[in-house]
Amino acid sequence: MPLETTTPPTPKSTTVCVTGASGFIGSWIVMRLLERGYIVRATVRDPGNMKKVKPLLELARADTNLTLWKADLSIEGSYDEAVQGCEGVFHMATPMDFEPVNPESEVIKPTIDGMLSIMRSCAKAKTVKKVIFTNSAGTVNAEEHLKPAYDETNWSDLEFIYSKKMTGWVMYFVSKILAEKAAMEATKESNINFISIIPPLVVGPFFMPTFPPSLLTALSPITGDEAHYSIIKQGQFVHVDDLCEAHIFLFEHPKAEGRYICSSHDATIYDIANLIREKWPAYSIPTEFEGIDKNIPVVSFSSKKLEGMGFSFKYTLEEMFRGAIDSCREKGLLPFSTQTHSNGENKESTLDSQKKHTTIDNSVTKEKQMEAGENGKCE
Repeated sequence: MPLETTTPPTPKSTTVCVTGASGFIGSWIVMRLLERGYIVRATVRDPGNMKKVKPLLELARADTNLTLWKADLSIEGSYDEAVQGCEGVFHMATPMDFEPVNPESEVIKPTIDGMLSIMRSCAKAKTVKKVIFTNSAGTVNAEEHLKPAYDETNWSDLEFIYSKKMTGWVMYFVSKILAEKAAMEATKESNINFISIIPPLVVGPFFMPTFPPSLLTALSPITGDEAHYSIIKQGQFVHVDDLCEAHIFLFEHPKAEGRYICSSHDATIYDIANLIREKWPAYSIPTEFEGIDKNIPVVSFSSKKLEGMGFSFKYTLEEMFRGAIDSCREKGLLPFSTQTHSNGENKESTLDSQKKHTTIDNSVTKEKQMEAGENGKCE
């Protein structure tokens, strides 16, 4: 599925910085900013890694409006040069290591320290007016007993989270909560408007070379990755393009402040399974998920505050999944079918399909990445 591009009128050139620019959400934000005529400074850990940065360099207007900057959350002052002269910073870079030896020192502390380092760089620059932080739904609804609905006033229960096994997602939630609170305190000492955008699971097409972590979760009914079922058991979803448009909308809105949930659809795992089964019948999708009641209620995330500012969502749930599935198929990350031939032989499995495309590195759960957002309950 080709990515939809737009060419809105070019505004007065404004310089902004995007951290974690080579990730799923970061690359989309860079694309949309360039289309609007922004001067974009994209930070990545290794500008020489052409596999990751080539998609950015091929974007429209990249030759005139995009520069790549080397920066690392673990190095104090690493973002000083990149943010100098910028009016805004879109911050989504975050350490993601799903198999750390010490979660506190390898994931949580680096996320908080990295956030504070960026805030200090912004304060030094004296030009940054807004920092837009890509947060996670895990900062809102991680608690023992889920409520029917959530808004920006809700915070996850840290005591409950710490009582659980420190899995990759649990560490991610903790790091995001503490980083957001640390940034809120830090901005009290400066004249910088800190805005936190809280997405749920982010779904849609992508042009990065690897499998976005959030799509590993969203497409788990196809791949059969049961470890991800609990995340979408009572899920909330947003199209990556809607999320990126919301980032820019809030950056440009003069009255935007505080936290904003950016979620367009609520659905249970059975809703998602039924959608995929109906629209992509070539996939063999479970009709039951062990331990999950078929009548499980939806849990709603309210975007009333964001929509009350004048923002509108464009995409349907089907469009989100169509974009994601088409992108995965095009990159060889997902087979076209998991059904069975009439002669009883299985068609190509997801694993077999991925093995045939060894040039695509989708081992996202074993490498540290600087991307956020996925995410939502993920990336």
